[in-house]
Amino acid sequence: MKIEPLTCALGAEIQDIRLAEVATNADLAGEINALLLKHKVLFVRNQDMTDAEHAGVARQFGELEDHPLANSADSEPGIIHIWKSPESPPERYENAWHNDATWREVPPMGAVLRCVECPPVGGDTMWANMELAYDRLPDRVKEDIVDLRARHSMEASFMAAKPIDDRLAMKARYPDPEHPVVRTHPVTGNKSLFVNGFTTHFTNYHTASRVRVGQDFTNGSGELLRYLTSQAAIPEYQVRWRWTPNSVAIWDNRCTQHYAVMDYAPCVRRMNRATIIGDRPF
Repeated sequence: MKIEPLTCALGAEIQDIRLAEVATNADLAGEINALLLKHKVLFVRNQDMTDAEHAGVARQFGELEDHPLANSADSEPGIIHIWKSPESPPERYENAWHNDATWREVPPMGAVLRCVECPPVGGDTMWANMELAYDRLPDRVKEDIVDLRARHSMEASFMAAKPIDDRLAMKARYPDPEHPVVRTHPVTGNKSLFVNGFTTHFTNYHTASRVRVGQDFTNGSGELLRYLTSQAAIPEYQVRWRWTPNSVAIWDNRCTQHYAVMDYAPCVRRMNRATIIGDRPF
């Protein structure tokens, strides 16, 4: 097994491996997990896997969850389809920096994404190292956000274009959770910046130390949140992956964000994803 780091920030390509063997080889699964903790996102090309093998690999990291707005494979409920084509709904969008499903009380630990079909060019995915983004914040900002918490919302993102009854029903099913702005990784203990495209506002910003009058809250809170969410867009924190059929990405959702580049219309892009249940952020 050969490991090729892709950038100084994060990401490594694994070569000379049959990834499906992770499902039945505990030693290999342990190696992959250690590499994931080190590099945060792993890439493997030329992996012709069935949905069952794909799910088997992902289950070495934990149990799988579905997505309320995505179809699952008929033969394997743990595999969801992220399929885009010229016939996709007109309100579709992908291009926002995010950790997956932080609108859940317990967001995913990570995911295993397999390319089934992709455009001849375009449709790349980018990842950002949010531990590095936190580490390089100015000290005064770190001091200001150490105890901040923020609300995350599916209603204000995926559901915004839906009819109001559908939106409110989904809001009742997935009430907007509150997460720490600075998250501690449950394995490494490293801190990362944990606000993204699903984050709507801080919940405990309005304190005497920050706010004199209402305008301080309105402007100060919004400006700080925009500044923090913009950190994922810094190129020095990123890796960019060009997909080919049967290539696979595995990422740690606790300390990375990603961005699906939507530059390929009207081409088809079909991705199958296994999403791994995580733990409550702290």
